Amino acid sequence: MRLDKFLKVSRIFKRRTVAKEVSKNGRVIINDRTAKPGTELKPGDILEISYGQKTIKIKVLKLNSYIKKEDADSMYEIIEQS
Repeated sequence: MRLDKFLKVSRIFKRRTVAKEVSKNGRVIINDRTAKPGTELKPGDILEISYGQKTIKIKVLKLNSYIKKEDADSMYEIIEQS
Protein backbone atom coordinates (compact mmCIF):
# COMPACT_ATOMS: atom_id res chain seq x y z
CA MET A 1 0.00 0.00 0.00
CA ARG A 2 1.21 3.49 -0.80
CA LEU A 3 2.29 5.69 2.11
CA ASP A 4 -0.19 8.50 1.38
CA LYS A 5 -3.11 6.04 1.17
CA PHE A 6 -2.09 4.36 4.45
CA LEU A 7 -1.96 7.72 6.26
CA LYS A 8 -5.47 8.55 5.01
CA VAL A 9 -7.10 5.12 5.56
CA SER A 10 -5.62 4.82 9.07
CA ARG A 11 -7.01 8.30 9.80
CA ILE A 12 -3.64 9.73 10.84
CA PHE A 13 -4.49 12.50 8.37
CA LYS A 14 -8.03 13.42 7.33
CA ARG A 15 -7.31 13.89 3.64
CA ARG A 16 -5.04 12.09 1.22
CA THR A 17 -3.88 15.38 -0.27
CA VAL A 18 -2.62 16.47 3.16
CA ALA A 19 -0.89 13.11 3.63
CA LYS A 20 0.69 13.51 0.19
CA GLU A 21 1.94 17.03 0.96
CA VAL A 22 3.47 16.00 4.30
CA SER A 23 5.31 13.06 2.75
CA LYS A 24 6.35 15.08 -0.33
CA ASN A 25 7.99 17.68 1.92
CA GLY A 26 10.22 15.06 3.58
CA ARG A 27 8.39 14.99 6.91
CA VAL A 28 7.87 11.22 6.91
CA ILE A 29 10.71 8.78 7.56
CA ILE A 30 10.23 5.03 7.04
CA ASN A 31 12.84 2.76 8.62
CA ASP A 32 15.36 5.65 8.84
CA ARG A 33 14.86 6.73 5.19
CA THR A 34 12.99 9.78 3.92
CA ALA A 35 9.81 8.61 2.18
CA LYS A 36 7.83 9.83 -0.80
CA PRO A 37 4.02 9.59 -1.16
CA GLY A 38 4.28 6.51 -3.40
CA THR A 39 6.61 4.55 -1.12
CA GLU A 40 5.22 1.05 -0.58
CA LEU A 41 4.58 0.05 3.04
CA LYS A 42 4.56 -3.39 4.60
CA PRO A 43 3.58 -4.59 8.08
CA GLY A 44 6.39 -4.01 10.56
CA ASP A 45 7.61 -0.73 9.02
CA ILE A 46 8.42 2.07 11.48
CA LEU A 47 7.15 5.53 10.47
CA GLU A 48 8.31 8.80 11.99
CA ILE A 49 5.97 11.65 11.09
CA SER A 50 6.76 15.31 11.85
CA TYR A 51 4.01 17.90 11.54
CA GLY A 52 3.93 21.28 13.22
CA GLN A 53 5.80 20.98 16.50
CA LYS A 54 4.79 17.33 16.95
CA THR A 55 6.57 14.11 16.07
CA ILE A 56 4.91 10.73 16.20
CA LYS A 57 6.57 7.36 15.74
CA ILE A 58 4.34 4.44 14.78
CA LYS A 59 4.65 0.79 13.76
CA VAL A 60 2.52 -0.47 10.87
CA LEU A 61 0.54 -3.52 12.03
CA LYS A 62 -1.69 -4.21 9.04
CA LEU A 63 -2.63 -2.77 5.68
CA ASN A 64 -6.32 -2.51 4.76
CA SER A 65 -7.57 -0.60 1.74
CA TYR A 66 -10.75 0.19 3.67
CA ILE A 67 -11.51 0.10 7.39
CA LYS A 68 -14.24 1.50 9.62
CA LYS A 69 -13.45 4.73 11.43
CA GLU A 70 -13.59 3.13 14.88
CA ASP A 71 -11.20 0.35 13.83
CA ALA A 72 -8.67 2.57 12.04
CA ASP A 73 -6.28 2.74 15.01
CA SER A 74 -5.83 -1.05 14.83
CA MET A 75 -3.73 -0.54 11.69
CA TYR A 76 -0.83 0.92 13.68
CA GLU A 77 0.74 1.07 17.13
CA ILE A 78 2.07 4.32 18.59
CA ILE A 79 5.63 3.82 19.75
CA GLU A 80 6.54 7.37 20.71
CA GLN A 81 4.80 10.73 20.68
CA SER A 82 6.25 14.17 21.39
